Amino acid sequence: MRHTNRVLAAFLALGFTSIGVAALAQPNAGPSTGMTFRNTVTGEELNTSEGKEGGRDTPAVKEFFQTGKNLYIDDKSCLRNGESLFATSCSGCHGHLAEGKLGPGLNDNYWTYPSNTEDTGLFATIFGGANGMMGPHNENLTPDEMLQTIAWIRHLYTGPVKDAVWLNDEQKKTYTPYKQGETFPKDAPGQCPPLE
Repeated sequence: MRHTNRVLAAFLALGFTSIGVAALAQPNAGPSTGMTFRNTVTGEELNTSEGKEGGRDTPAVKEFFQTGKNLYIDDKSCLRNGESLFATSCSGCHGHLAEGKLGPGLNDNYWTYPSNTEDTGLFATIFGGANGMMGPHNENLTPDEMLQTIAWIRHLYTGPVKDAVWLNDEQKKTYTPYKQGETFPKDAPGQCPPLE
């Protein structure tokens, strides 16, 4: 009987340890949204209900808050919007093609913050800010606009496709980076209506 209790106790301890390790390996699962986003520098939890009104109830944001998957990543209508949002909110520091200026380049496979290789990390950096002049952008971009901006940043990527962890295997096969002069029509079909 004692042997059975010890085996059961060891099994339960192993199970709880595995759950704890799995939780650490995940992007901090949270009860209300499925994901917990943390400040890139401090690690403090970000409250995604704060900031600019709207843009939290779209199917893409709901999916992203549950799974960390950006549904806009190769949607031409969202890339069109993301280009405009990036131009007004990001290009002043990161360059027109995300090549880097005052802020670091975002179009290659070197990341100042390694967490930004994942869309969840890049979202947290945009939402909550980072070091230097990278302040939080949650007052001027909604979460939905952030996802569109992230899609554009990923579209500007010039590094090896194998390092583009935000793309699934099928997307990696067809990925072509931005070519200067490329445009997307205002009526491009997709999930993102034109910006106002």
